[in-house]
Amino acid sequence: MSRKHHIYLDEREYSRIIQSLISLKNSLIAQGRYTDAVDDVLIKFTKARKKRITVQYI
Repeated sequence: MSRKHHIYLDEREYSRIIQSLISLKNSLIAQGRYTDAVDDVLIKFTKARKKRITVQYI
């Protein structure tokens, strides 16, 4: 059974995650290791539906 997870990120957080995944992929390439798992996460993350929400602080 596949569980779905929802995360809410601002543009800075989204960019930081993409940069981190790319950095991890580059590190794995430098070590001569497979990057399939990181590639899958990058694809899923960039293709994920984006939804604008309003955050209200009380």
